[in-house]
Amino acid sequence: MSGKKFSFWFTPVAYVTGVLILISLVLTIQGFSNQEENIPAPQKAGFLYPSFAIPEKLEFAGEDVPLGDFDIRESLDREMLVNGFFHSRTIFILKKSKRYFSVIEPVLKKYGVPDDFKYLAMAESDLDNVVSPAHAVGVWQILEGTAKEYGLEVNSYVDERYDLEKSTEAACKYLLQSYKKYGSWTLAAASYNMGRSNLDGQISRQLTNNYYDLLLNDETARYIFRVLANKLLTENPEYFGFHINDNEYYPVIKVKKISVESSIPNIAEFAAEQSVNYKILKQLNPWLRQNTLPDNSRVYEISVPEPGQRSYTSID
Repeated sequence: MSGKKFSFWFTPVAYVTGVLILISLVLTIQGFSNQEENIPAPQKAGFLYPSFAIPEKLEFAGEDVPLGDFDIRESLDREMLVNGFFHSRTIFILKKSKRYFSVIEPVLKKYGVPDDFKYLAMAESDLDNVVSPAHAVGVWQILEGTAKEYGLEVNSYVDERYDLEKSTEAACKYLLQSYKKYGSWTLAAASYNMGRSNLDGQISRQLTNNYYDLLLNDETARYIFRVLANKLLTENPEYFGFHINDNEYYPVIKVKKISVESSIPNIAEFAAEQSVNYKILKQLNPWLRQNTLPDNSRVYEISVPEPGQRSYTSID
C-alpha cells in the first residue's frame, strides 16, 4: 500500500446529483408497481407470476375432475407448470391445433366420442407424426398390432397410422370398446395409454374403478392431467399468457382427393402430373412410405392441395 488516503468531499453538486438519482429510483419503482396493477389477468397468470390459477371446477368428456382433493389438484398443477412454461413447444402446438383439429373433430363426432379426446392426441404426440421408443407411430401413437386389429394397413409401402383421418377412426374404435367395458371416458383414456389388461390388473388389485383413486405407473398417473392441461391451455390461451392472433394459427389446407386404383411407379412423377411437388404431396400423405405404390387391389385416396393453396395469403 502506498499510504495514500482517499476521501470524498460532499460538494453541493454531488448532493444534488444524489438526490436526483434517489428520486429517479423511487419514481421507477413506483412506475413498475403501477404498471403491474394495470396488467391484465392473462399476462399476470402466464408470465409475471410463478404459477397458474387452477379452476375450481373442471370436466373431462363430461365427467367431473375432483379438484377438491389435494392430490388431484396438485397433479393438475404439475402438468400446467410443465406445459404452461414450456413456451416454445406449447405455442407451436397451439399454432398447429386448428389444422389438425379440422380433421380430428369431425371423426370424433361421427363415432360419438367426446370432443375432449382431441386433447388426448395432443398429449400423445404434440400433434406430430412421431415414432416412440416402443414403435408406436403417428399422431395417435398406435402400435402395429393394434393398428391391424382396427383395420389399418401397415407395410413397407403404406402405413395408415400416419393417415390422420384413418388413425383417428382407429383410435375412436378402441376408445368406444374401452368405454363399453369401463363405463367411464376417463378410464377409457387411461386404457389408451397403458392398455386394458394392465388397467384391469390395477383395478382388481386396488378394488376401485375410479381413475382418480388408482395408484398407477408414473406415465399413466400423469396422463389424464396432461390431457387436461392441454385442454385448459388450448381453450384459454390468453388467460394463461399465450397471445396468438387468429392469423398466426397455421391455416387449414383445403385438399381434393384423387382415387388411385392401380400402381404408381413413381410418386414424384405422379405429383408433377397433379401440379404439385413431391415434398407437398408427401407432407399431405405421410402414409405413403416409399417413392412407389404397388397395385394390391385396393383403391387409395391421395390428397393434393386445391389450386392456390400453396400461397399462404390464399389459405383460409
